Amino acid sequence: MAQAKVITEQELKRALAIIAGRRHADRDRLALLLSHWAGMRVCEVAALSRDKVLGPTGAVLEEWRLSSEQTKGSQGRVVYANSKLRKEVAAYLKAHPSKNKNDPVLMSQKANRQQRGFSANTLCQLINGIYREAGIQGATSHSGRRGFITTLANHSVGIKTIMELAGHRQLSTTQRYISVTPEQKRKAVELVT
Repeated sequence: MAQAKVITEQELKRALAIIAGRRHADRDRLALLLSHWAGMRVCEVAALSRDKVLGPTGAVLEEWRLSSEQTKGSQGRVVYANSKLRKEVAAYLKAHPSKNKNDPVLMSQKANRQQRGFSANTLCQLINGIYREAGIQGATSHSGRRGFITTLANHSVGIKTIMELAGHRQLSTTQRYISVTPEQKRKAVELVT
């Protein structure tokens, strides 16, 4: 099975432009950015609760400690949120307040008492539909995560750091996520003298 496409910055902008015209634009935008800017799996985005992202003062935390129930592989992990992502989360939560700190960050429009957020499958379908609508061939709900990992590698972040940010236990898993372009190969061979 082919890996999810790593989308370009222009393609991400196109997807975000598509989202801007949607009914739940801020929610859909945040779903996409959690994947692209934090490298979160779609199951982690769906399971992300307000108590994990908000500190005691109500400020968005830099580190989100996910439990083993919220991640893949029955092992908790820490997600690090950069300043841009923290601003996005803060704006979204301000626009969509909840009295229940255990509520999901992303609320489904079909929320009821038992299921207030998205299932991983439903969120996956939502994200895949956004990419399809934007005309981005080969992009899936895993594209943001692959892009996050590839971007870090392209900026010379150490592979061990990338592995931990991705929540991988095996280095080989992290290496499979890194996409290499023909342009990168051309530049690499020019380094040889």
